[in-house]
Order: sequence, then C-alpha cells, then structure tokens
Amino acid sequence: MMRIRKAAQRGGANHGWLDTAHTFSFADYHDPAHMGFRALRVINEDRVAPGTGFGAHPHREMEILTYVLQGALQHRDSLGHGSVLGPGELQRISAGTGVQHSEFNPDEQQPVHFYQIWIVPERRGLPPSYEQKRFDPAQKRNRLQLVASPDGQDGSLSIRQDARVYLAELTPGATVTHSLATGRHAWLQLVRGRVRIGEQTLQTSDGLAVSDEPTLTLQAEDEAEVILFDLP
Repeated sequence: MMRIRKAAQRGGANHGWLDTAHTFSFADYHDPAHMGFRALRVINEDRVAPGTGFGAHPHREMEILTYVLQGALQHRDSLGHGSVLGPGELQRISAGTGVQHSEFNPDEQQPVHFYQIWIVPERRGLPPSYEQKRFDPAQKRNRLQLVASPDGQDGSLSIRQDARVYLAELTPGATVTHSLATGRHAWLQLVRGRVRIGEQTLQTSDGLAVSDEPTLTLQAEDEAEVILFDLP
C-alpha cells in the first residue's frame, strides 16, 4: 500500500518571519487523519526570515532531527551546546527528560530553509543528549546514505527508536531501491525534484506512506533529493 501526501494538502501558516508547512498535525493545525505515521510524529518544512528565529522553548520525550537545506541555523540549548548548522548538516536532539533550545537565523540577508522531524522514542525517561554531523555529499549521490539509526551504524547519528533515516541525491534517470523487512513501513519525503515510484509520481515536498511492500524503488525524473524513513 502506498499513499501520497501532497505538498499542497499540508497544514501550516506564513507568520511573516516564519513560513511553515506541516505534514502532520502540529501547533494550530489539527487533522485527525494526519497525526503522524508509525513512529514519525512531525515533519515540518520551515523557512525562517533573516535575523529572526524561535526563542528558547522546551521539549520532552522526543527525538528531534533538523536538516538544513539552505542558509544557516544557529542552535543553543540548555545542555550547553551552541553551533551553527549549514546546508547538508544534520542535528539530533534527544529531548528525554527535558531540554530547552533556541533556533535562530544569524544571516541578515538570506532566509534559512530546513526540515525539522520528530520521532517518538522507544523508551521514555532517558537523559537528554545532542549530536550534530556533516555528511559527505558524495556518499548520498545516487545511493541511500544512512544518516540516523538506533546504534549509530556507519557513522550515522544515534536515535532512540528502531528507525533508520536515509538521504539520497539523484541525477535524472537514476534509480535506488530499498528493501523493507517483514512488518516494516516507510515514509518517503521528497525534498526537491520529481521521482517515480511504481505508478506514483512525487514532486517537491510531497510525502509517501508505504506499508506491506517488500521493496521500494525510486527513479528520478529530474534532479531530486529524498529523505527515506524505515520505520517499525
């Protein structure tokens, strides 16, 4: 079974300083039919105006991944971390028993464009932690690169859930295939471009829920970038 979540069907709002799109129910957007998918709880595509951002705010019991597409995102948290994420960098916050953080666009000229993803942890009550990494772009060219996993396999970020997150950048005509073990599910988020999966065609910012399929084969119809979640 495959079900497309079209980009135009997402919730969200343009607040001036923040233009945000919510794949699943979030903040003032509530849709009982889209409360998440398996362990995935939030996929937000955000654009933050120059010199603005989110002030310090709390999180608990959530694995939070941030992936910057364009621009810069400055991060500070109550664990003492402070850094600036650039394009292609991925950050993981395990909120655990509680953490506060802020996110700010330090550039006075250019907006920052990023995805923020929440994954429900397998266990509650764990201490919060933080990790950030820049992955070699060549490793995701026409292949699925593992960027987050339960055990930090192949240098990926560690998350507290039996989920695996992959990135791929595809040239026109390129094909990648991912096998799903029995009982596993997938969510595909198209970051940019256009890809074909069986009879389905996804365009920029579309999502695809996948269940009861042994394999998932993607073919790029133009330059494309995808995030693939392999989920319990």
